[in-house]
Amino acid sequence: MFASFETRAAAVSAEVHRFAGKPDALAFILALLEKEGVSPAEGAHAVWAPGTFLDGFDRERIAADAGVRFQVTRELAASAKVGLSQAALGIADTGTLVTIATAVVERLVSALPPIHVAILPTSAIVADLAAALRRVSPKEHAYLSLITGPSRTADIERVLTIGVHGPGRLIIVCVDDLKGSLSVE
Repeated sequence: MFASFETRAAAVSAEVHRFAGKPDALAFILALLEKEGVSPAEGAHAVWAPGTFLDGFDRERIAADAGVRFQVTRELAASAKVGLSQAALGIADTGTLVTIATAVVERLVSALPPIHVAILPTSAIVADLAAALRRVSPKEHAYLSLITGPSRTADIERVLTIGVHGPGRLIIVCVDDLKGSLSVE
């Protein structure tokens, strides 16, 4: 199912990377942040929404060394170079991410910075929207976001523009040994 997800996500201009374990995925993310100029300097930060991916890693060191802010505010997200979040599910037939965005910080980090890095358990990729909706309950998840590629819009003359109403770049980091609350077992 990963191959189909990767193909469909790439077709809508998302970048997909797969890693066997969390350490390799974190090394990739930290290198990406450095390449994008993220640092502890004022105005050069990234914002990272809560999630299980960083369990077992030193968040304080990541914050100090890489310029990542874990206390997310609207102002910090709006001025961040990169926003990082953990997706709940991936939909193979469209390359879509499903995020549980009940907490406002989830929406801030995925919508305001120009680059969104979404971390996805590889085991959480399902076949289609129907399969995804069978895994979520409106009683438990009051706000879901479906993200298919970077933000795009077109005017009446069909001139496509990327990144006007959200991130102009979507990077999906699939991690084989990461379990999510909605993972397919």
